[in-house]
Amino acid sequence: MGIPLLSAGTHVLIGDGKKAFILFNEGTAERPSLTVETILNHPDLPTRDLGAARPGRAFESVGARRSSMEETDWHQRAEDQFIHDVMVHLVDLDKREKLRKLVLVAPPRAMAELRRVLPSSFASRITAEITKDLTNHSVTAITELLQAEEPLF
Repeated sequence: MGIPLLSAGTHVLIGDGKKAFILFNEGTAERPSLTVETILNHPDLPTRDLGAARPGRAFESVGARRSSMEETDWHQRAEDQFIHDVMVHLVDLDKREKLRKLVLVAPPRAMAELRRVLPSSFASRITAEITKDLTNHSVTAITELLQAEEPLF
């Protein structure tokens, strides 16, 4: 095993588009002790509550041709907004506690959105990015999985 992911004082953000939590390692790299600092949830609303259900129409400027526009994925937009809200919460946490090291854990689509909204000031503090969905695991299982994980950079 190489460099441990969970050194002392490391924060871990685990999330997807509906649920996120921030853990903190109060232990050491050899014996991590992750505690939950924050839990954030996003309600899973029906599409009718998120936006219009019908796609729009585009009309040609000349002639009678028209075509439909791609339907908006309202659930994906809501998940992207939730990830943005999680990042705002993380920035607020940084202002209060000054995050030193951060591990990001999210499924691929959520990780892409996290990278997109991540402030540049956080880039040097990210010690690992893991593209897995661990939001439904216990803290004990997460600790074991992260201890077995090799850092990508």
